[in-house]
Amino acid sequence: MDSSPATTPVEDSKTATIHSKFRATLVIAQLLGLNLFSSFCNGVVVVGLPAMAASLHINEGLLVWPTSVFYLTAGSCLLLAGSIADVVGTKTMSLIGAFTAALSTMACGLAQNSDQLIAFRALQGITNAIIVPSSVSIISTSLEEGRPRNLGFACLGFAGPIGFSLGLVLGGVFTDSTGWRSAFYLAAAATFALFLAGIWALPKDAVRPRKSVWSRILTEIDIIGAFIGTASLVMLSYVLAVLSADIHSIHKASTIVLLVVSAILIPVFVGWMQYQEKHQRNALIPNSLWKNWVFTSCCLMVLLTTAVCNCMELYSSLFFQQVQRRSALHASLQILPSLISGALTNISTGIFVNRMPVMWSVLISSTISAVAPLLMALINPDWPYWYDAFFAQILTPLSCDILFTVGLLVVSDVFPTHMQALSGAVFNTCAQLGTAIGLTVTSLIATSVTNAFPDADKASPGALMVGYRAVFWTMFAAMALVSVLSVLGLRTVKQLGVKRD
Repeated sequence: MDSSPATTPVEDSKTATIHSKFRATLVIAQLLGLNLFSSFCNGVVVVGLPAMAASLHINEGLLVWPTSVFYLTAGSCLLLAGSIADVVGTKTMSLIGAFTAALSTMACGLAQNSDQLIAFRALQGITNAIIVPSSVSIISTSLEEGRPRNLGFACLGFAGPIGFSLGLVLGGVFTDSTGWRSAFYLAAAATFALFLAGIWALPKDAVRPRKSVWSRILTEIDIIGAFIGTASLVMLSYVLAVLSADIHSIHKASTIVLLVVSAILIPVFVGWMQYQEKHQRNALIPNSLWKNWVFTSCCLMVLLTTAVCNCMELYSSLFFQQVQRRSALHASLQILPSLISGALTNISTGIFVNRMPVMWSVLISSTISAVAPLLMALINPDWPYWYDAFFAQILTPLSCDILFTVGLLVVSDVFPTHMQALSGAVFNTCAQLGTAIGLTVTSLIATSVTNAFPDADKASPGALMVGYRAVFWTMFAAMALVSVLSVLGLRTVKQLGVKRD
């Protein structure tokens, strides 16, 4: 694929490739752990939120913010953090992210009121934005092509869902025993231990030009492009977070203004990228990249599949609890097959991706995953779990988890060596936006359809189920679109993750 960005050439400073399997395993384990415990805290917040709200006296209007603010800051800061990591050094940025993550996690456990908790959760999101692109770059530039690198990307893929699942389980145990704060203390201690391990395990950053860090940041990073892109993402992410919590907020003047300004900044960003390319200067995400249909289709597919996967988890849980009247713990156990299936899919993809026909793998997995929302759309609430919902949970993550590894391989191949952290940032920004857009759109659909139901009690299982069915049908349509995109976008890709001589 001829897909190099049209930017001012920067001398690629290569990091030494790790040939030792033991050392490669340590690097992957350290990076997996950092990403896992970041997601672990998200699971703790979800399951422990009622207890947190009671002990910190969180107002009803702020109840969603300990969760939403993490995704808001994480998604908004990825591009900027990825750009800085490529200049400063990925090991340096990873260690900064790990140390700050340990501090912010401990601070969450020590929070004395809702404002402090929300502020420290926002800081956790920023540390996640630092860790994720650095992790992608370290794996892409330090591990050998072929199976070691493929497995590294696959491990990054399942760190999120496994960490979230672990947070749900252990968070519930801690909340019911020693208290929710203990879960944050555990995550902080583990993250700090991983920070210490990273000092030794992570490969040294490549030797860079003898300029000051600030000088390199100012000359090698598209500062204006990063500012425009980050500002647009901050406003859009904030609006989506507000709307996912209360869809009626769309009528507020502040929401409308932020949405309009965010939309205006998109063509401004595109225009600035064009200006930078025309004058042969560094561009954050060169417009020429989007002419590569493989790259563009992967970004679109990751956005859609991430949205469907996360929304399936949410609305399956709501179905089990609000329609079938199961307990939260029961619902978590019924969703567990999805997390196990996802982890196994990621590991298998990492091992066999270099032998898999790319287009057919993505097409078949997307078609199979499309069956999951279809099953939930057709489900009878009176059916036993094993008749329908169990199979839907197993099939849900297949497409998303295969695409995660395939997408990272494609995106890392498109960007040059000195921009690998930015490639990880672009990829994960698409995933974060997919989650935010998916939650907002599905919330709008579910609320609108339920409100139009003739039953006077809109909170009844029957009224809620009508809205949930509409959401599941929407997700089915999204996965059908992913199947089409896989044929159009990946038909020219023969193999990925193959070691080149």
